[in-house]
Amino acid sequence: MHREPKASLVGEEYEVEVGPVAHGGHCVARTSEGRVLFVRHALPGERVVARVTEGEPDSRFLRADAVRVLEASKDRVEAPCPFSGPGRCGGCDWQHVAPGAQRRLKAEVITEQLSRLAGLTPEEARWDGTVEPAPGDKVARGEVPAWRTRVQYAVDEQGRPGLRRHRSHEVEPVDHCLIAAPGVSELGVEKREWPQIATVEAIAATGSSDRQVVLTPRPGGRLPLVELDRPVSVLRLGEPHGGGAREGTRAVHRVHGRPFVRERAAGRTWRVGEGGFWQVHPQAADLLVEAVMQGLMPRKGEMALDLYCGVGLFAGALAERVGERGAVLGIESGKRAVEDARHNLQDLPRVRIEHGKVEQVLPRTGITEADLIVLDPPRAGAGKETVTRLASLGPRRIAYVACDPAALARDLMYFREAGYVLRRLRAFDLFPVTHHVECVAILEPAAKRS
Repeated sequence: MHREPKASLVGEEYEVEVGPVAHGGHCVARTSEGRVLFVRHALPGERVVARVTEGEPDSRFLRADAVRVLEASKDRVEAPCPFSGPGRCGGCDWQHVAPGAQRRLKAEVITEQLSRLAGLTPEEARWDGTVEPAPGDKVARGEVPAWRTRVQYAVDEQGRPGLRRHRSHEVEPVDHCLIAAPGVSELGVEKREWPQIATVEAIAATGSSDRQVVLTPRPGGRLPLVELDRPVSVLRLGEPHGGGAREGTRAVHRVHGRPFVRERAAGRTWRVGEGGFWQVHPQAADLLVEAVMQGLMPRKGEMALDLYCGVGLFAGALAERVGERGAVLGIESGKRAVEDARHNLQDLPRVRIEHGKVEQVLPRTGITEADLIVLDPPRAGAGKETVTRLASLGPRRIAYVACDPAALARDLMYFREAGYVLRRLRAFDLFPVTHHVECVAILEPAAKRS
């Protein structure tokens, strides 16, 4: 049967009243015909002209950009970045929003996700409803903090570095990213051309002078001679054949300098190799360790689990608090991160790091009980099966570190079904000018809650 191709609505414009913020960096609006629009570059309460960027006549919703603001919110500011705006760089969601209003919007998103997915009010979640800025990130209206210590630049066909446009592979060339940390900007990656290169990741360690660039050549591309404005180590990501330490399905080749950077947090130095997870905000590691330890209150001699442990940040903090009679087991799926974690914690014999996926490794350990659990899962969350298993170990407290409020809310519902409830929730603005937010949830058995 012949079917006519669907007509695209891309480019259609609608004058709309903008409704509430939604998870994902946009606001919800409706056309006069009742069509739902997810509108970027807008603010609740504004009246705008929204131009459709994705959608067809039978789509459940349309995506759109606010291309003209007819009635502006008091929270709107002139975007300080010359590369932001409709159809431009997709790295920041809220360049047009005053700093305090950004945190209020994030709080609204967390509140909505807790209500819709976990059936919790902020009071029931024991959350005061605020999103806490990192110390030093409070900036004047119309300014943005330079916080991002890891920036992955895409490179266009002409060899110009930039950042990808929203929901697109197209590259927006930039000569300066405002949210890049000073240690990234001083490398001068944006001032140079990168022929035959697909991506350039620039890393500026916190607490050391280590700087690194990770180059991914285009298929068949040759590596250029790398000369930057500061001393830097160079790695190349290639195909998983030949020499080089494997990281997932990619081979990592050291071109020049160390194959890792040294980060400083929680009173220790951490080796982080390519592919090893480390928080992007320079203050995030210390802030999160403090929030987790305050929530768990570890005791001497306790048994603790650090799941999705990365290079061992929480495992190290736990080990120092449970003492020599205690024990900590970390589980991490990234092979290079496991090697780094074992290196980082080699002076703590009470710590063991296992390689593999949590849902596969944990059942094999034979562990039937634990006093404390920290989990810092990827954006998709832990899921019902893992949550149920963790609850079955009977920990007195669980700390859940989450970078996605929707995944957190879903998992909180699973924890409640398994007999664990929130004791406290905190939210941190560790990704200013974007819609992302970090949460730390402390859970305990329902029977203990007063």
